[in-house]
Amino acid sequence: MKYRMLAVTSAALLGSAALLAGCGGSSTSSAASRPAANVRHGGTAVIALATQSSPNWFFPMLSASAFSDLNTQVDGMMYKPMIQFNTKDVVDYSRSLVSNISSNKNGTQYTLTLNHKYKWSNGQPITAQDIVFTWDITKAASEPNAVWVYGGAGIGGVPTSWKSVTAVGNNKVVVKLSTPTNSNWFVHNGLAQLWPVPKSVWDKYPNNLTQEMKFINSVANSPMNKAYDVVDGAYHIQSAQANNQWVFVPNKNYGGHKSILSKVIFQYETSDASEFAALKNGTISLGYLPMANYAARTELSSDVLSPTYLLGFNYIIVNMNSKAPNKLGPVFNQLYVRQALQMGIDQKTIVNGIFHGLATYEGGPVAPKPNTPYSNPAVAKPLYPYNPAAGKKLLEKHGWKDVGGVMTKNGVKLQFTFLAVSGDQSQTDLQQLLQADWKKEGIKVNIVQQPFDNIISTSNQIGSNPTKWDMADWGGGWTYQPDYYPSGDGLFNTGAASNFQGYSSKTEDALIQKSTLPATPAQATKYLYAYEKYTAQQLAVLFLPQPAEGYAGGGDINEHIANLHGTAKTFNPVTDQIFPNYWYYTK
Repeated sequence: MKYRMLAVTSAALLGSAALLAGCGGSSTSSAASRPAANVRHGGTAVIALATQSSPNWFFPMLSASAFSDLNTQVDGMMYKPMIQFNTKDVVDYSRSLVSNISSNKNGTQYTLTLNHKYKWSNGQPITAQDIVFTWDITKAASEPNAVWVYGGAGIGGVPTSWKSVTAVGNNKVVVKLSTPTNSNWFVHNGLAQLWPVPKSVWDKYPNNLTQEMKFINSVANSPMNKAYDVVDGAYHIQSAQANNQWVFVPNKNYGGHKSILSKVIFQYETSDASEFAALKNGTISLGYLPMANYAARTELSSDVLSPTYLLGFNYIIVNMNSKAPNKLGPVFNQLYVRQALQMGIDQKTIVNGIFHGLATYEGGPVAPKPNTPYSNPAVAKPLYPYNPAAGKKLLEKHGWKDVGGVMTKNGVKLQFTFLAVSGDQSQTDLQQLLQADWKKEGIKVNIVQQPFDNIISTSNQIGSNPTKWDMADWGGGWTYQPDYYPSGDGLFNTGAASNFQGYSSKTEDALIQKSTLPATPAQATKYLYAYEKYTAQQLAVLFLPQPAEGYAGGGDINEHIANLHGTAKTFNPVTDQIFPNYWYYTK
């Protein structure tokens, strides 16, 4: 899963035979997205990033502290994932690095065959050895006491279920697992995690993974390092200026659809107001309409508005770790406390008042809009509807008393810091609404705003010292990448790398594990729905409405200038990937 800052197009749950047949579905680029006759070759597309957010990890296997949509999208400019999915969540072999995936009957062995369509930009072939090397880094970063922690640890069985990854010649990779698996789940959540890098470039310290990890960490946020010169994606990075812009130019040796544009720029935004002004004067090609400026959308008369919903959900986390500050860890571990907090979330006002109806109510870990078979209809809406009076009574029933407007029990107060994203007016409005409604229950929160990157870094305290936060909201939630099969592994299972809140439940662990085992499509749906319902009932997180949002790391509603074509038609809402190499201006 990936953090995103402000669900979904997907296929039905597929059986292993259909998935592994080698006929991976249609390409993201359809006939409708092909350049028009009056296409203008060249030009620059300027993409506005979400306010006060910036890419900060350019190695394609992301650390837990940089495990964001934005980093994935920027890395995707330079590197290709081993497996590409189309907009129906089916493997698209025409755009993947592999031409076929086969498995044995019980899903304990997978054989991947590489194609020869894509090469490294220096002309060298992408080999099985590159994939094995990338796995070695992934495994090392998923082990206890790693130099840096891989953000996907715990997803797709990484690393504990992967018994071995070996190269058979240059064109085949064999992955052996220690337990039988649902092949649909493993291809989507396990194999899809690998974004190969060229071993010949990155293997600086052969047979010394500790030193290798230290090297990667030292250059992860230095995109101009020579290690990034050799890529297999559609673009090279030309220049990078922190808190300003990141400039990409076409990879002339790219094996897929070559860029029609001559340059793509990701631009840092200091505020919604400055981004909106840039949209009006045309200096931004693709940006977002801030929800706070929704009434002023008519001022963008030459732009096109295109709301998008992604495979994911929105939420807030509370610190259930034993080392949480103010003795609140054991308090937040009580379900009734989380129920009271959820009863203080007015989803109706958030949907209609803050997001202008461009959001969906949410009760579980897969948002229901647009319609998807992954989303359990039984938890499409909150199981604990807005009712602050009932929330306060629930706390009182368990011995809490209102002392000066703050619920207190055994010397512990329900008064704590709410670490929340800065720079977005709609998010500020949301935070203030939550603060006011929780106050009605005797829950007092002090809002402390910080940039998106800071909140992710601060709340990422698993296994170390989670003492710096009580409640955290980075202004959005999750999209299901690289866990395109949303079974919750890596997010809600005990000790998972992305389980920042320290939530732990043996029942939850068992339900997640069951969804990874061999199953018919009907069984797979049943297991997935059981997990979703339990997660909704137990409030592993506090659920918020899922709004329409933008590309490039988030930011309200997509907005692009009228003569820039292909942005919406080539966007993949399943993987949350943009493909600027298909974009073009008309003459």
